[in-house]
Amino acid sequence: MEKIREALVSALPVTVLVYLLALTPVMELTKVELVTFTVSAVLLVVGIGLFSMGADLAMTPMGSHLGAGLSRKRKLGLLLAVCFVLGMLITVAEPDLQVLAGQVSAVMNGTVLVYAVGVGVGAFLMVGVLKIVFRKQLSQILMLFYMLLFALALLLVVRGGENLLPLAFDSGGVTTGPITVPFIMALGVGIANILGDRRSKENSFGLVALCSVGPVLAVLVMGLFSGRDLSYEIPDYSVSTDIVGAFVNTAAHTCREVAVALGMIVAFFLVCQALLLKLPARRLRRIAVGVGFTFVGLVIFLTGVNVGFMSVGYKLGLSLARRSPALLIGLGLVIGILVVLAEPAIHVLNAQVEEVTGGLVSKRSMMVGLCVGVGAAITLSMVRIVYDFSLVYYVIPGYFLSMALSLFVPPVYTAIAFDSGGVASGPMTSGFILPLAVGACVGLQGPEAVLRDAFGVVALVAMAPLITIQLLGFRGILAERVNERRAMRRILDADDQQIINFM
Repeated sequence: MEKIREALVSALPVTVLVYLLALTPVMELTKVELVTFTVSAVLLVVGIGLFSMGADLAMTPMGSHLGAGLSRKRKLGLLLAVCFVLGMLITVAEPDLQVLAGQVSAVMNGTVLVYAVGVGVGAFLMVGVLKIVFRKQLSQILMLFYMLLFALALLLVVRGGENLLPLAFDSGGVTTGPITVPFIMALGVGIANILGDRRSKENSFGLVALCSVGPVLAVLVMGLFSGRDLSYEIPDYSVSTDIVGAFVNTAAHTCREVAVALGMIVAFFLVCQALLLKLPARRLRRIAVGVGFTFVGLVIFLTGVNVGFMSVGYKLGLSLARRSPALLIGLGLVIGILVVLAEPAIHVLNAQVEEVTGGLVSKRSMMVGLCVGVGAAITLSMVRIVYDFSLVYYVIPGYFLSMALSLFVPPVYTAIAFDSGGVASGPMTSGFILPLAVGACVGLQGPEAVLRDAFGVVALVAMAPLITIQLLGFRGILAERVNERRAMRRILDADDQQIINFM
């Protein structure tokens, strides 16, 4: 019940906002759409609550036990091989990646793309493990690979593949989904606790950030070799009059996708349990219960998002674009803040950050930083749709700023910030914000501009926390230095006559 109450607080704001807008001339919803959205909102609350409990009981312990158990063997080759296979399996099974492959199938082989992205994630998961083992700074590694990404992005633009650029950067966000993020983060914590040093707080983070680089790199490289531009067909966002049938069919389809994705992780964990971990039966029973909660919660959550929130998001974006572009930009900030509260993996991230940092970074400060960052990202995305300009003008300056900030803040803030980028761009972003951007783009620029202008919103959502959370760390450093100077000034200004000599 505590998890359900937390989920209610998270999902209620965005639900209330949609109801309020439906009462105004801005957006008109039919009775079928209102009923569908209401049922979806209830499913959202229940799904987030069950998923959060499942993550606490299963996903986090599984990742932590696996990371610690492999690290105790002190065999680097075994650890790297297992992490590569694990990264590839969970990525290939990620439902959002299958959607991405279908969208680019017009110019490249979808199956090849899926396995290329899987290899990329597995390879970068190994890079993350090597970072922990050899105690390297995350900022240096990220600078190297992001410079490579920028070079490939500019080369793709020069060769006329600008329409593929937003989709490539979006792929980094959709690949790190709600199933994989808690598991990968806990895996990093388990490895860092055994192989890390005194900077283990920093080493506990960064795996999600590095795993987000592989998909972008894979799509950019395949785009360079494809040599053709992409065409995009807008999905059918209309709401079915058969409400029960829509929910049942979507739930059945979602069950299959989640079962495959979650089954990959569970099967791999059981193999490692039999060969390496040897955990007691009591812990396995607890993990099994948690897996059940995770499965049911994620199916319920994704069903609600896919049935009710996607159609409402598209209609909201279309209505705002046709009525007032200025209102579209203004509401982008509010909608971004509210959607962050409803992302299920955000709560898992905030709890893990507060625990690992010993309260140095609180859940409240993390949530505030993420809300402000994502709200600003949605606002900038709406500006780009209204004025129709390239994503490059946001991505390159934004990442350069985040890299520059990494030179002035404690490494733990950089690691947390880059992990937060992958977590913030979750199902609510792709299931509500992306349709909102598609609707706004159709209303302002036409369907032919959707791939160029609407896509890229997930990339901006993933980029915004990099800046805001590092600014949070920068502010903390300044505040600490100011307090030290004040304390020193009080000592120097103290009256020597008031000093008591007990000798």
